[in-house]
Amino acid sequence: MHCTIHQLEIFLKVYEHQSITQASKNLHLSQPAVSIQLKKLQEQFDIPLFDYIGRGINITEFGEEVAQSAKTILDEYKNLSSKADLYKNLLSGKLKIMSVSTGKYIIPYLLTDFIKQHPTIELKLDVKNKQQVERALEKNEIDFALVSEIPEKMNLAFETLMDNRLFMIGGKHSEINKINDLESFMNNNQIIFREQGSATRNNMERFFKESKTKVDVKIELTSNEAIKQAVMAGLGYSIMPQIGIVNELENKSLKIIEVEGLPIVTSWNIVWLKGKNLSPVAERYLSYIQSQKNRMISSIITPK
Repeated sequence: MHCTIHQLEIFLKVYEHQSITQASKNLHLSQPAVSIQLKKLQEQFDIPLFDYIGRGINITEFGEEVAQSAKTILDEYKNLSSKADLYKNLLSGKLKIMSVSTGKYIIPYLLTDFIKQHPTIELKLDVKNKQQVERALEKNEIDFALVSEIPEKMNLAFETLMDNRLFMIGGKHSEINKINDLESFMNNNQIIFREQGSATRNNMERFFKESKTKVDVKIELTSNEAIKQAVMAGLGYSIMPQIGIVNELENKSLKIIEVEGLPIVTSWNIVWLKGKNLSPVAERYLSYIQSQKNRMISSIITPK
């Protein structure tokens, strides 16, 4: 078999897009050029890689197997290139990191100096919800994830970074500074929740359950930013991570309300699949995190 890296790259793009047209655009190649390389790759096998139905293209079951092997080969090829760069004291390659939404207040501090030290690295950073982050980890689509709640069902390694503290918050016009009777407070005020499945929502529900306080969920928002705006507008109260309301606490548009049992304290963690074959870039970043985390965390702005 004499297929080339170029042919595997083209085949994988066609597989990902399920379209020669879209793959051509993505690769900045003409459609005939893509078709020629696919034909040359097909000549290496006696079993079809594609089924052509009308103008459509479908990957065969064997094609699925070839696509997975192609991905592995291309990943190893990239790692080999990165290792060659290491010998030239030039770290290059792609670093893929995903963070849960609240982590966006932290993740820049964990990356800035590292990227400055290694300007040839290509950084892919996404901020997604908890389920999307877990799915990307499970599919091995990323090197690391920043989470405040380590998924239990996955075999993960992790590096703990800092505390994540969640407080009850109200707007500046609220006259309440301390809640002595939580049940009475809940009966007379609206509590704004994050969406189902988020780490913040899980912690809120756990707190109310342990407090033996019944909560009727009437307002549910899908981002911390939306909740902040709702609380500042006087729509209700919420429990939020302190790291996400630093500016609002300083300018007094939000305030922390004292409640027995709060703050909830969890931790921010960098996680990755245990046993994952880390690329040279990922290995260097992990070493950087482990050696520099205390310095980086001290630079993260927290309320005084």
